[in-house]
Amino acid sequence: MMSRRDALKTIALTAGAAAWSQTPLLASSLAGTGPHLQAAGGASGAAPPAAPTGPFTLPPLPYAPDALEPHLDAQTMTIHHDKHHAAYVNNLNKAVAGKPDLMKLSVEDLLRKLDTIPADVRTAVRNQGGGHANHSLLWPSLKKDAVQAPSGELAKAIDKTFSSFSGFQDKFNAAAMSVFGSGWAWLTCDPRQAGLLAIETSPNQDSPLAAGRVPLVGIDVWEHAYYLKFQNRRAEYVAAFAKVVDWDTISSRYRDALEG
Repeated sequence: MMSRRDALKTIALTAGAAAWSQTPLLASSLAGTGPHLQAAGGASGAAPPAAPTGPFTLPPLPYAPDALEPHLDAQTMTIHHDKHHAAYVNNLNKAVAGKPDLMKLSVEDLLRKLDTIPADVRTAVRNQGGGHANHSLLWPSLKKDAVQAPSGELAKAIDKTFSSFSGFQDKFNAAAMSVFGSGWAWLTCDPRQAGLLAIETSPNQDSPLAAGRVPLVGIDVWEHAYYLKFQNRRAEYVAAFAKVVDWDTISSRYRDALEG
């Protein structure tokens, strides 16, 4: 027969085990099982971890999301900026984390020096840095009631290179339509060749900066840029995009490129 002392000891041990089983966070922590601790935290409805921080930040849209209606719709602009562009910024910060020599560079300089980027992060910088730079150029290129034609030195250069602005627009739109899958069409200039203009395309998020050229304006033909409004009708999107390109801004970029 169990003595009174043995009975009390058994009750105490049983109570202690019950208390331990009801505190899985403490148990897993003391046992060194970090994943269990994280899983328990997630199951309890804890907030997901904050987006990674770093030297790169998401620039705000320079206008309300519906400012480009009816040409470009508010829902697409919101998702395009707040989700897609933000993801490029966050992933670029992840790529350069712990690399102070890269963290101190602008995204443009990262892309200009892409061949010198360490091999283990070069693809991430190319893709995520390109996505950040390309979209950062895109948003201020667009404007409600935009000036519909270039001016100054850019107007002269377009006439010289493409015969006329309408000739340029036809070739630019054709380039946008020619991109297979996801990518961009660009008007670029080459400061090494007296500001020589060119229309070019790039796949994915590749930037003309990596080839030493200056992007003046680019049209994003990834489906996320237009599918909610235009579905598979890319030609309609390309035509609508042309109506909101602000050629005052593009002309200023060309002037800045010529000046160095």
